[in-house]
Amino acid sequence: MKRRNFFGQMGMAISGFLVVNSLQAHPQNRNIAPKRLNDNPFSIGTWNCPDAILTSGQLMEKGFPALEAVVKGVAVEEANEENTTVGIGASPDRSGCVTLDACVMNSKGDCGAVMAVENIVHVSRLAQHVMEDTPHVYLVGRGAEEFAYSKGFPKTPLLSPAAEKRWKVWLKKSEFRPEINIENHDTIGMLCLDAQGNLSGSCTTSGLAYKMKGRVGDSPIIGSGLFVDNQVGAATATGLGEAVIKTVGSFLIVELMRNGSSPQNACEEAIQRILSTQEKKPDFQVGFIAINIAGEIGAYSIHQGFSYTYYQEGKAINVPSASVY
Repeated sequence: MKRRNFFGQMGMAISGFLVVNSLQAHPQNRNIAPKRLNDNPFSIGTWNCPDAILTSGQLMEKGFPALEAVVKGVAVEEANEENTTVGIGASPDRSGCVTLDACVMNSKGDCGAVMAVENIVHVSRLAQHVMEDTPHVYLVGRGAEEFAYSKGFPKTPLLSPAAEKRWKVWLKKSEFRPEINIENHDTIGMLCLDAQGNLSGSCTTSGLAYKMKGRVGDSPIIGSGLFVDNQVGAATATGLGEAVIKTVGSFLIVELMRNGSSPQNACEEAIQRILSTQEKKPDFQVGFIAINIAGEIGAYSIHQGFSYTYYQEGKAINVPSASVY
């Protein structure tokens, strides 16, 4: 790298650091959940998803591996019509079409993902099939849908009457803007650590409500929406995907943990990387959760309102995340 470029980039980094510090408010809600007890299975998921977390935790206590627990855990929300950002009943794009994205990653570093899939509810399971039954990592659109039918997935219309009604109301103005913690948080990400000390994760979503047709966010992108390294830890993201993609947020958190950061400090640094590109208080939300191989967890978001749910001793416990604002 030429000296001019090097010092130019260093100057930009310093400027970004100063911008972040000028933007920061005092972190809120510093209560962080305890680490897992002994070698008991432990799972954590974005937002208030008790049924999904209970499913994953109970399966691991019965001896199921982390990968199976995480896929079956998020499937609970994929099948929940009241969840407007995941699976059936989710909000459509601007044309009224519901498309789903998902990825999975296991303790061996294997991964699979699907994007812009129509008519398939359990896209996390489909992503697992991509990982295990094909030589590929990503399948998209019609190809992913056809692959699902070859694996016996039923064809299921995803646009529920309630979601269609909301879309028709939106059409009257057709205005799109990010909404903090309202409808557009767009993801459930889940991380599982089983009794054998193996990590797996999944991230599943319908994407931003009323997105442009064909838009894909961070959720199915390995390293952005999800990353797992069984020697270090795992992380997953929620919120405005474009901001997460630009910082490769989940990979960044795992690399920070590799270099000695706690899960909490790593999540906080990942949020600061996003804020370093903002000239003022952002009008969008991003939240991260992370876990290391010792079972310590972290969570952090830009704005208040993000929460996470973790499984411990037969209970699903929801906790508000720490936040910058």
